[in-house]
Amino acid sequence: MPVHSSTESKANIASLVEIRRRKLQEFLEGGVNPYATGFAPDLTSDEFSTRFGYVKEGDELVDQVKMAGRIIAMRVMGKATFARLRDSAGDYQIYLARDTVGEQHYKLFKKFDIGDIVGVAGIPFRTRTGELSLMVKQFVLLTKSLRPLPEKWHGLSDVETRYRQRYLDLIVNHHAREIVIARSRIIAYLRNFLERRGFLEVETPMMQPIPGGATAKPFETFHHALGRQLYLRIAPELYLKRLLVGGFDRVFEINRNFRNEGISTQHNPEFTMLEFYQAYSTYEDLMDLTEEMFCGLAMDLFGRLRFPYGEGEVDFTRPWPRKTVREALIEYAGLSEQEIDDRNSMFIKAIECGLDVPQDHSLGRLWMALFDELVEKRLWGPVFIHKYPVEVSPLARRNEEDPTVTDRFELYICGRETANAFTELTDPIDQRSRFEEQVRARASGDEEAHFLDEDFVRALEYGMPPAAGEGIGIDRLVMLMTNSASIREVILFPHMRPEKSSA
Repeated sequence: MPVHSSTESKANIASLVEIRRRKLQEFLEGGVNPYATGFAPDLTSDEFSTRFGYVKEGDELVDQVKMAGRIIAMRVMGKATFARLRDSAGDYQIYLARDTVGEQHYKLFKKFDIGDIVGVAGIPFRTRTGELSLMVKQFVLLTKSLRPLPEKWHGLSDVETRYRQRYLDLIVNHHAREIVIARSRIIAYLRNFLERRGFLEVETPMMQPIPGGATAKPFETFHHALGRQLYLRIAPELYLKRLLVGGFDRVFEINRNFRNEGISTQHNPEFTMLEFYQAYSTYEDLMDLTEEMFCGLAMDLFGRLRFPYGEGEVDFTRPWPRKTVREALIEYAGLSEQEIDDRNSMFIKAIECGLDVPQDHSLGRLWMALFDELVEKRLWGPVFIHKYPVEVSPLARRNEEDPTVTDRFELYICGRETANAFTELTDPIDQRSRFEEQVRARASGDEEAHFLDEDFVRALEYGMPPAAGEGIGIDRLVMLMTNSASIREVILFPHMRPEKSSA
């Protein structure tokens, strides 16, 4: 994989690495530890700016501070050198003068390379150009970098290198660091939002004897001590509902899920979800809660409800539209009131759209096939799509007025499903019937159909209070809030195909 621009050959990189290795040996022979420890900085770059922002040109401070960072730029001017260091909070400038640090130490510093990590101690001052800087009195090499950073240290042009060598991306790409910080802030907000409303954070198994809670193909493994097949979880739903049976009325989990599916700009086989369940509520209550949660998040991040995404703008101003699947198909797919209820008409429409649907596909499944093809990408939103067919909602409660659909919604923003929620099915007899239908679908070749979870049905037989639950895709939410087009931008270490050649 090329780490530098196309003009730099692998041979040239190898040559630069060899030069740095010789410097490493020179340092060792000269008594300089190239991997020193024991240096503890007093301040980060942002704390430095805040604490000493008052300093003016000509001020003479006496108290020294200690800082550390990676050298990202260096400008040697004979008897003095300016350098920029980068730490976890940002960049700052240091200044070394030969007369201040001594000739031998000054010669040593000039041998340092871009990418080396150093500790510095000195006095804050303001340069003639007005930049707050640190006048170095002492320094120590903390880590010798053996590989050169990219030619343009402010960014990487090769996208695959950015994802595969994320550590390098984080060194040189300020935006990548901002996304990491924003992701942490988003998760913290969601956690605090739920805790303030009485939700209890819990943890449920990631290895499960029966995968459930979603329509997906699981990863399989085998536990030798137990002598049994296990699956990486595709969702925590059925375990969280068991906690409702056990008497916890409000629970949530920020969880890692695994689905053995394709990789795209919107999908990664390992991803993060927020799932929460609230007893004595309905899916309509969760629509209100979701609006409140997302609007509060936007205000926390941006201080406003309108913000850019891609070439457009998202507007979180409440209330958000609510449309049924049926209404969305009529509005966006151009279907009439008559043909939408006729299975043959819907099948013909699906074939005309080039969809590969089985001859015996039910009306509800045809609805969703056409919805995915013709409607989803047009939902800029935010918009709640609700009343999904029973066939595609095996864990949701039937709608009392129309039992062919369920009390379920999905939230769409910028053409993507961002949240999925429903009033929970608490009837164990109906639940067993739905599971059995899923088992038949699996036997017919549907690898994503649910397994029959006998223990979950048994738990429902003890009685689960009426409740509603919701899952929110954290990765897609972070994509939205950071204006990122690919899920790989917001996952620190996305899964990649095997590397063909090493750098």
